[in-house]
Amino acid sequence: MRKVQIAAKIISNKQLGQRYFKAVLAAAAVADKARPGQFVMVRPQTGVEPLLRRPLGIHNVCGRNIELLYEVVGPATGILSQKSPGELVDIIGPLGNGFCYEGRNTRGKGRPILVAGGMGVAPLVFLAEKIKKLKPLVLIGAKTKSHILCEKEFKGAGCDIKIATDDGSSGFKGRVTALLDTILRAPNFQLSNIYACGPRLMLEALNHIAQKYKILAQISLEEHMGCGFGACLGCTVNTVNGYKQACKDGPVFDAQEIIW
Repeated sequence: MRKVQIAAKIISNKQLGQRYFKAVLAAAAVADKARPGQFVMVRPQTGVEPLLRRPLGIHNVCGRNIELLYEVVGPATGILSQKSPGELVDIIGPLGNGFCYEGRNTRGKGRPILVAGGMGVAPLVFLAEKIKKLKPLVLIGAKTKSHILCEKEFKGAGCDIKIATDDGSSGFKGRVTALLDTILRAPNFQLSNIYACGPRLMLEALNHIAQKYKILAQISLEEHMGCGFGACLGCTVNTVNGYKQACKDGPVFDAQEIIW
C-alpha cells in the first residue's frame, strides 16, 4: 500500500485528560487507504527540532478525516498539543501492516476480544468500528479509573466493555490479562480471536494466555521508531523467523511469532 506525505489541516485538537489529546486531521489521501493497526509519522513543528517524527497510531477514520489519540510524553507531542484548528501538520502514512480480521486470519465461533492496556486503546477503536457487526468484547486496562480511555467510543461501536484497574477503582481489580484469563476459563465461553495493544509485558502475558487456550492473538507492538518505513533499523523485533522491523513488518504481529 503506497504511503503519502501531506500537510494535514487540523479540524480539532481536544484535551481528554491531564496528558491525553485527540486530534482530528483532514487527510483524505491517508483516510482512503488506512487499515486498523496502521500509523502515521507526524512532524508537528516547522523548524528542525525535534529532529525525528513521532509515530502515532490511526485511532479512527471518519469520512475523509483521521483521528489521532496521543499522550504528551515529549517535545513533539507537546508541540502537537498546542496546535489549533486550521493549522497544518506534516504527516506520512498510512504506514505498517495492520490487523487481519477477515478470512483465514480468524478462528472460532465466539465474539472477537479486543484487549487494550493504557494507550493501547488508540488503534483498537478503528478496529472495533470495522468489526462492529461481530459485537466484540473489549477489555480495557488502566492504572486507575481516571486513566481509562475511549469507553464511550467503544460503546458507540456496539461493543461490550469490561474494565480492569490496578487499584480496583473501576471494574475488575488487577491486570487486564488476569481479567482475560478469568473470562476465557468460563465453561460456556466460546473461543474466538484476540486483538491487543499495550505495554510489552502485558502483551507477553497475553501471549501465554492465548497459547494456553489455543486462541489466535494478534498484537500491536509499541516500539520506538525513527523513520517509520524500515530504513533506520531502530525498531527491530526478534521473531521466530529472524529479526524484523516493527514499522515495516508490523506493528501488528501474531503473538506467537515474537521471541519474548
